[in-house]
Amino acid sequence: MIATKRVYEPSAPADGYRVLIDRLWPRGVSKAKAHLDAWEKDVAPSDELRKWYEHDPPKWPEFQKRYQRELKAPAAKTVLEDLVRRAKRARVTLVYSSHAADISDVAVLEKLLSRRLKGVKAAKSSTSAKTAKPSKRKHASKV
Repeated sequence: MIATKRVYEPSAPADGYRVLIDRLWPRGVSKAKAHLDAWEKDVAPSDELRKWYEHDPPKWPEFQKRYQRELKAPAAKTVLEDLVRRAKRARVTLVYSSHAADISDVAVLEKLLSRRLKGVKAAKSSTSAKTAKPSKRKHASKV
């Protein structure tokens, strides 16, 4: 399961694996207070993209396209695969600092990871359906 949470919100055991997805460390938060399991800068938008975007709503559609291209880099792919693997077993919380989560990298990452996670589950269920043995039980007759 993929969840999101601002770094300024208190951490909780239910957060599971907490991973900071920002390239820059959030202002005013100590590493101890953040309670992070990882800081994955490789899935954060590049400095160039971040500075170009500046959370300007009209740029949101183009930001998503550019950011998704950046996420195809080998280092980003490795991190994404790890997060999907972890999310199959337990909750993964994407920790971010943005005030506008709905138009930030966390929205793109959450959507992308959730899709991949659903794809993994769908592939598993179709595989198990194909390999399931047919039931030998006969259908009950109507009374």
